[in-house]
Amino acid sequence: MNHTEHGNRDVALRGEILRTVVGSGVHGIAIAGTDDHDEMGVYIEPPANVVGTDGAAQHYVFRTQPEGARSGPGDTDLVSYSLHKYLRLAMKGNPTALLPLYAPADAIITVTPLGEELRALAPKILSRAAVHRFLGYLNAQRDRLLGQSKGKVPSRPELVARYGYDVKYASHALRLAYQGLEVARHARLTLPMPDVERDRVLRVKGGEVPDIATVLAEIAEVQAQVEEILATGKTPLPDEPDRNAISEWVVSAHRRHWGW
Repeated sequence: MNHTEHGNRDVALRGEILRTVVGSGVHGIAIAGTDDHDEMGVYIEPPANVVGTDGAAQHYVFRTQPEGARSGPGDTDLVSYSLHKYLRLAMKGNPTALLPLYAPADAIITVTPLGEELRALAPKILSRAAVHRFLGYLNAQRDRLLGQSKGKVPSRPELVARYGYDVKYASHALRLAYQGLEVARHARLTLPMPDVERDRVLRVKGGEVPDIATVLAEIAEVQAQVEEILATGKTPLPDEPDRNAISEWVVSAHRRHWGW
């Protein structure tokens, strides 16, 4: 097999209510010839998997690369989640899981009326928990950049050889800092990134900032602004998602999707 596939393809595709581009493309920081193509989908499982005996079918993964191989230019990575699992991730503030809620029209691959309703729930899903999660992911990317990651996640040797450091890890950390700041300040996520922030991230990703210390200082400066907003409570975000409203909608969405 020359690709990777996990989960129930039929359940995921038949029940799909939303699928968008995620990753560098939707952020507006893709560099031609260097990035793979990432998609995320959301689907509603059939009754047999939710209230029957077939067992939950909570995710489906398809990658054009075989198991264990790193994706590269021209490759496609798709991960789809059941609505239940997707909302658990989004309500915790997972930065990637939030992207389908804010993806621009040209990044939407599939959307049904229920998918539109899900996107409209974004203000009830977003909370201060998301800002903390952005900071957590930022710290993880910086640890990888500095070779301090607990997991076995190596730097890309070709980038280190060319630029002196892994510019992709650095650009991801800077992007997460700026996006965390926007979420904390304005309770929204702009996609693609606003021009000023996007240009700064692209300069790092393109190897135009030769000194890693300069990048680390900018990341730290933006992170400090985010942490100050959280510490002072000067954010329009609620402490937690509106779980009651989200739960009511999920029940209704399943009933309508099934025709109950």
